[in-house]
Amino acid sequence: MEFRYLGNSGLKISEITYGNWLTHGSQVENDIARQCVQAALDAGISTFDTADVYANTAAETVLGEALKGERRESLEIFTKVYWPTGPLGKNDTGLSRKHIMESINGSLKRLQTDYVDLYQAHRYDTETPLEETMQAFADIVRQGKALYIGVSEWTADQIRAGVAMSKDLGFQLISSQPQYSMLWRVIEPEVVPTCAELGVSQIVWSPIAQGVLTGKYRPGAEAPAGSRATDDKGGADMIKRFMRDDVLTAVQNLQPIAADCNLTMAQLAVAWVLQNDNVASALVGASRPEQVADNVGAAGVKLDADVLSRIDEALGSVVERDPAKTAASAPATRVV
Repeated sequence: MEFRYLGNSGLKISEITYGNWLTHGSQVENDIARQCVQAALDAGISTFDTADVYANTAAETVLGEALKGERRESLEIFTKVYWPTGPLGKNDTGLSRKHIMESINGSLKRLQTDYVDLYQAHRYDTETPLEETMQAFADIVRQGKALYIGVSEWTADQIRAGVAMSKDLGFQLISSQPQYSMLWRVIEPEVVPTCAELGVSQIVWSPIAQGVLTGKYRPGAEAPAGSRATDDKGGADMIKRFMRDDVLTAVQNLQPIAADCNLTMAQLAVAWVLQNDNVASALVGASRPEQVADNVGAAGVKLDADVLSRIDEALGSVVERDPAKTAASAPATRVV
């Protein structure tokens, strides 16, 4: 495992982060989840990412149990706040001071820790003044409940405003967590240059495009039983944008490239996002421990310019690059 600094800070994280979205407390049983976490630890992963909304708080509980007994100082634990949790009351969502303060306390209890290393705004809240949100984050940092602050799926302009306000309030906003993969490159035109300028790193989710870049989904064929595309608890919804025959056909063109690099398709996909200098870590999940070992094989891999060009040629026009997709994928109003 190799480690990278997160933003313009002294915090180092593993370049592969283990995330438990759509798995812990939902898609896989708790004992398998614990085995996956142990496989991550065994592989040298020290950074773990979750969110209060995952499985309506159950994912945090499972991760807390799985990490119990590990040396806390050797781990970097991340979580997030924004989406509705609990009984979905009128204040059980968003980035109001009330919801943030209540949410951090709940997350710490479920994770069985006194603090998180990174607390992230899971989306931008259009209904709460940014000043209110950032002041709440500043207070959480001063209380020692979070060491650093990050955001997820914010636009370049939103990140710029957040960073400026964080500096005024005396804390560090150091990370952005967007979707990023060979197939989904919408952060490249605006978010990445802005973040590079401001000292903010990317922790990217879905580097394997929910499994599409493993090559296991074939054009014109039924999705494999038990795969993300057949998961009715949220996975199938998220993957459907990539389940077009033109995309699946283009992905099959990556097979010889991965073989020439002595990598699996998944390793090639994860290694690809890590070639971006603004990416500090790639988030990977797993429903089986062996998937962790496969993904970790991407750590430290360097892809030369010829390989990157071959990837671009193989995927051609199916790559999504429109920077407006970041704002379009975020809720215009709070979701209740």
